[in-house]
Amino acid sequence: MASNRTRNQDRILKTLQALNREIAAQDLYIYLQELGQKVGLATVYRSLEALKKQGEIQVRALDSGMSLYSSIQRDRHHLNCVKCGRSEPIDECPLHGLQQELQTRTNFKIFYHTLEFHGLCRACQEGEAGDPDTKDKDHADDKAAVTAVNVSASRSSSYRCC
Repeated sequence: MASNRTRNQDRILKTLQALNREIAAQDLYIYLQELGQKVGLATVYRSLEALKKQGEIQVRALDSGMSLYSSIQRDRHHLNCVKCGRSEPIDECPLHGLQQELQTRTNFKIFYHTLEFHGLCRACQEGEAGDPDTKDKDHADDKAAVTAVNVSASRSSSYRCC
């Protein structure tokens, strides 16, 4: 499919492969600007959409509505807290065999799959049991921790699946 890609799509795909982590479209745009690449934000969004449809990249939508893009290197699965937004990667993949079976049985070309679990993280569960005066403070602390975890998790691809 490489022959169908534009110069900007090639540039964005190579950047995602080099980053080896998930990144939001706007953050990718800023990163490309910092590298001196002349590309508009709308072009970044269009290129990401085209690359997704070609099966070259994958996208993961967070509960907040933000989409994170990455090159397809492995299946990615997460535990997502619906209260604070924490997203933790998990290593287990019960879908790998099913993916192979579905691909063979249905003749459907599967580019990648994701598995997302949504619930409450431990900190938010403990915050629900606390008194109302400390709940807001605990949640503020959780949000700061989640931001650090999300940044760290998106920069680190040490987990693997399948």
